[in-house]
Amino acid sequence: MKSYPQHYIDGHWVDSLGGRKLEVINPATERPASEIVLGTAEDVDAAVAAARRAFESFSQASKEERIALLERVMAEYQKRVPEIAEAIATEMGCPISVAMTAQAGSGMGHLGHALKALREYGFQEKIGDNMVIREPIGVVALITPWNWPMNQIVAKVGPCLAAGCTMILKPSEEAPTSAAIFAEVMEAAGVPAGVFNLVQGDGAGVGTALAKHPGIDMISFTGSTRAGIMVAKNAADTVKRVAQELGGKSPNIILEGAPLDQALPGGVGGVLLNSGQSCVAPTRMLVHISQHDEAAQKVGAMFAAKQVGEPLAEGDHIGPVVNESQWNRIQGLIQTGIDEGATLVAGGTGRPAGRESGFYVKPTVFSNVTPNMTIAKEEIFGPVLVIMPYQDDNDAVRIANDTPYGLGAYIAGDPAQAKKIVPRIRAGAVYVNAGGLAFDMPFGGYKQSGNGREFGKFGLEEFLEVKSVIGVMPEDAPVAA
Repeated sequence: MKSYPQHYIDGHWVDSLGGRKLEVINPATERPASEIVLGTAEDVDAAVAAARRAFESFSQASKEERIALLERVMAEYQKRVPEIAEAIATEMGCPISVAMTAQAGSGMGHLGHALKALREYGFQEKIGDNMVIREPIGVVALITPWNWPMNQIVAKVGPCLAAGCTMILKPSEEAPTSAAIFAEVMEAAGVPAGVFNLVQGDGAGVGTALAKHPGIDMISFTGSTRAGIMVAKNAADTVKRVAQELGGKSPNIILEGAPLDQALPGGVGGVLLNSGQSCVAPTRMLVHISQHDEAAQKVGAMFAAKQVGEPLAEGDHIGPVVNESQWNRIQGLIQTGIDEGATLVAGGTGRPAGRESGFYVKPTVFSNVTPNMTIAKEEIFGPVLVIMPYQDDNDAVRIANDTPYGLGAYIAGDPAQAKKIVPRIRAGAVYVNAGGLAFDMPFGGYKQSGNGREFGKFGLEEFLEVKSVIGVMPEDAPVAA
């Protein structure tokens, strides 16, 4: 069992000030995989003090210095990708083939796009005789989830460094080892002491202390809508900026007449990837009533054929969900779908055949789902897809928007028809004909899916304040950025 009992604060690995040990459970074996020490409010105080000291100098670092730093971080990160992938597979159950590519590989993608954004970004803008300057916001708390641990860490850390901010990272206690390895990457890259700090912990302890801390200027949070609301409430008294990427229940509109063999696989893959544990997964498939039954048959066959296997084994299978609590919740929602009258096409309750232990879920499909059903409204966060019939385009748009969430939406079919629907969808991103994430495009949601945007230059701007300089300013006046 791997052990990371220390935090990384002010350029050193240090013992917790009063923290307690936590065993992290491998969801495939239900046995301990690793061990950390949950931090305390005193650990947060130490990290904030270090970050505030470091901000005085790092906020004034030149663009060239920050470019060089990001380049060193990329070089060191590349060396550790296999270890990061193994940690993710072991702690949250993502199959190693996906952990090596989409999971750990996303870190390189975000670092590269943060570097590109920094090189191209203009931190000064002249308006008449006056100047607008964009400066780092200050000390930022980064609170990240377990489902895409490295993707969400680096999507925040990369632009945070590019902006000239200092930071304290609190990763999920469900998948902490990859974050500890990332701290080693930052140390090896020569990130100045106090610029990057890691405090392991849970939401109630470290997360709350960060949100309430008067020395924190901004919170960048990714997680559930419920937890995001609590972070915002805790941050309100100190009027700090709060950026949130929260839950989702993304619709996938299969346009009337679309060839199903072309239109369906992308949506199916988007749900099954990472065992359905993605906030932007297209978990509501909307199919015209004339094609609903045929689509249900085809999708059901795809889900039934999907293998479930060990996370550390190579292959095109899905692994377990992250923990027992999540497994129980998914089982309850599947049963609720059955009880409320949806048609169970594939899967169902219980573990897949041959799995006596581990938090494995049967890939499950429901059809004839109506908007009022629980499985149509709640974010299930597992390999579960609901298929909903619609009458015409107006009905499809109504159903698609009938959700408190607005992170993503998908459309498959005639691009000309899709183009008419895109402006009517209330979501932060619309993916047409199986388009995927683009790390230079803004990522974030409408409604209760959050506020703010990440990725590329849009992520960089989240960590900047805007200052007006009124009056004539020499063109060559020294400005840090």
